[in-house]
Amino acid sequence: MRYLAIFLIALSAASWAAGQQQNPPAQKPAANKPAGKQPATSTAPATPPPETVQVAPTSQAPLQKPAGEAGYLEPAQVKALLHRMWLTEFRINDLLSQVRAEKWKISDPTRQSFNQTLETLRKQLEALEEWRAQFDKRPESMYFGYKAYAAINAVLPRLDGVARSVSQFENASLGAQYSQAGNQLFDQQQALEPYLSYLLRSQDGLLLASENNLAACQHELGYAMRGRTQPATPMKNVLPEFKGWRVRRAKEAAAGNAKPGQKTVEKRPAKKPAAKPATAKKSTAPAPSAKPGQKK
Repeated sequence: MRYLAIFLIALSAASWAAGQQQNPPAQKPAANKPAGKQPATSTAPATPPPETVQVAPTSQAPLQKPAGEAGYLEPAQVKALLHRMWLTEFRINDLLSQVRAEKWKISDPTRQSFNQTLETLRKQLEALEEWRAQFDKRPESMYFGYKAYAAINAVLPRLDGVARSVSQFENASLGAQYSQAGNQLFDQQQALEPYLSYLLRSQDGLLLASENNLAACQHELGYAMRGRTQPATPMKNVLPEFKGWRVRRAKEAAAGNAKPGQKTVEKRPAKKPAAKPATAKKSTAPAPSAKPGQKK
C-alpha cells in the first residue's frame, strides 16, 4: 500500500513537469530598467492601421408628404386622375363618331355651323390629350397642369353645344350621353384644381424664400465688408483715341492741308495752253480820201 502511494505521487509529479515544459509561464516585463540597457529598436515608423471610409449613398431620400398642405396629391394619385380623364376623352371621341349630321332636317347654314363646331371640338380634344400626356409624364410640372386645365375649359362649352344639337335633331338619349361625358370631364377638372393650387402655392413660397435668403445674404455681406473696402480712386479724364477709318482719313486730310472729310486727290502738273497761230496786224494809217466822181 505504501509503494502504491509513492507510485501515484511520482506519476503526478511527472505529469505536472511535462505540462510546465509545454506551456511555459509568460515573462513579466522588467520595470525601471536603465535607459542604457534597453534593447535597440527599429527606427522605421509603424504602419498605421487602414482607415475605413464610409461613402454616403448617392440616391436622395424620397420626398415626404408635407404636413398640413391642402390639395397635395401623390404622383400615383395624379396619374390615376389623368387616366380617368383619358377614358372620358376616349368616350367623347367615340360618341362624336356616331353623329350623322348629314341626315338631319336642318338648313344648310345650320348644318355648316354645326360641322364647324364639331371639327373645332375634335381639335380641342387632340390638344387636351397632348397636354394631358405631358402632364402624366411630369406630375410635378405646374406648366403642363395649367395647360391641361385650360384645355378642358375650351372643350366643355363646345361639347355642351354638340349635346344640345344632337338631342334636338337626332336622339335625346344620345345627347344625354354627351352631357354625361361632359359632366365627368368637369368633375375631373374640379378634382385637379386643388393640386394645381398647391403647385402654385409651393412655387410662390420657394420664390419668396429665395428672395428673402438673397436679401439676408446681401445684408450680412455688406455688414461683414464694412470698413474693409477702399474708397474709389478717381480717374483722370483722358480723351479717347479712336483708330477708325474716319480718324485716319481726317489725319491724312490734315497732313495734306485739306478739310476733314474731304477726299485727298493727287495733284497733277497743269497743262500749258497751246500757242495760237500768228495773224496779220491791221494798219492803223488813215485810208486815202476818194477823188470827186469816183465810187468808193
